[in-house]
Amino acid sequence: MGYSVIETNGRQIRLCEMEVLRLSAKKDHYERLQLIHEKIVALIAAYKPQEFAIEAPFFGKNVQSMLKLGRAQGVAIAAAMSAGLPVTEYSPRKVKQSVTGNGNADKHQVWKMLQTLLHIKEAPAYYDATDALAIAVCHHFQLHSIPASSDKAFNGWEDFINKNPARTKR
Repeated sequence: MGYSVIETNGRQIRLCEMEVLRLSAKKDHYERLQLIHEKIVALIAAYKPQEFAIEAPFFGKNVQSMLKLGRAQGVAIAAAMSAGLPVTEYSPRKVKQSVTGNGNADKHQVWKMLQTLLHIKEAPAYYDATDALAIAVCHHFQLHSIPASSDKAFNGWEDFINKNPARTKR
């Protein structure tokens, strides 16, 4: 299970931490859930985030894996909510679309875009960490997106500028 913490200032994004929880060291599923809870609580205490974003559950073929993933996500969400953080879920397709512009991008394409956006040199050992970073960046983009105009057509540049003041600099 990957996690990341970013710091933002306006549209600027800075990576604070990105890592993977080593859950395989714990044989008991309940101990794994406890480790997830403890790590989320520690991250919240250390960084004092204002938001919490997580990948929405997706449907797989292995029911047992899906149940375990759902429990893990539930523990993480509960830890965030206990700290008073608003929680937002994003589908994998939404994250890929937001970060790369392509909802069908593969993990390597997402990572390359994150490297470019955040000026990261070294690659993490696991894509779970980059998935978490992509979710955080997607959430930031969603919070700072420019609302689309309700009008589809404009009568020239002056009309566009008048109807989209947030998208122009004067």
